[in-house]
Amino acid sequence: MKKVRWGVLSTADIGLTKVIPAMLTAKRVQMEGIASRSLDGAREAAEALGIPKAYGSYEALLDDPEIDAVYIPLPNHLHVPWAAKALRAGKHVLCEKPIALSSAEARELLAAAGEYPHLKIMEGFMYRHHPQWVEAARIARGGGLGEVRAIQSFFSYFNVDGGNIRNKAEIGGGAMMDIGCYCISLSRFIFEAEPRRVCGVMDRDPVFGVDRMFSGIMDFGGTTSSFTCSTQLAPYQRVNILGTTGRLEIMIPFNAPPDAPCVMLRQRDAAIETLTFDVCDQYAVQADLMSKAILEDAPVPTPLTDALANMRVHEALMESAEQGGWMDCR
Repeated sequence: MKKVRWGVLSTADIGLTKVIPAMLTAKRVQMEGIASRSLDGAREAAEALGIPKAYGSYEALLDDPEIDAVYIPLPNHLHVPWAAKALRAGKHVLCEKPIALSSAEARELLAAAGEYPHLKIMEGFMYRHHPQWVEAARIARGGGLGEVRAIQSFFSYFNVDGGNIRNKAEIGGGAMMDIGCYCISLSRFIFEAEPRRVCGVMDRDPVFGVDRMFSGIMDFGGTTSSFTCSTQLAPYQRVNILGTTGRLEIMIPFNAPPDAPCVMLRQRDAAIETLTFDVCDQYAVQADLMSKAILEDAPVPTPLTDALANMRVHEALMESAEQGGWMDCR
């Protein structure tokens, strides 16, 4: 099978521990190189993961004609600059979420991508590609829950490390940027629509200045999605999708384990059944789908316009929390 030759910009933990090991198992991926700000760091990562090439700068990887596509797990504030540089270098791009710090930045990247229509670019919301979410969308959209009217989601973990990028406001830290974006994304994904208005409540860390807890409501016009996300609560995640005749409860909606089956509960009237999904790594699925789009010159599963739309909702929620009251999204 023909494969896409991938390179990685950065030795970030998420890449080293989760995404790259998964990509190495994807059938359409050929992992060629990894770049760091130091050659020693890149060599260490390459040796540990069995990657052939190491680069002492991001530019060196982008200059390599034997790299077709790049995965970008850099801190949030570097996503747009390096994604744009990768496109200019003729590389396809898979960039971690959120792809930008603002809708204005996302529009800049969308414009840059428009200059290279032969190149593929996608935001890395890996959860959407997991079979449990594919099935959840099929059931919800196909009338299996009756009329879907409400979604409730929760996502939290505990992190008070001042050196962690998620606690640095100036580079895009905070609960909403890191995990609240999932709650926005899944709502738009299931409803296949954009919210009309939103309302948010936020608590900021007095030392870090980032939002450490955020609760929001998104009004889709007769249907709603509510959520809470936090970087300073006990680790927990759950999603409920509720319709007039049924309910889905996704037990591990976001950090689906790569080495264990996933479980989803489906309630129809008074009966509850357990849906079990075979072991799979959602990062591998994502990489394989992106590579397939590149090889077949087909649309990517999630277009860049979706990333822009997600950021617009994010901004409206943050503005609502700052000003108080509902914020129009139309």
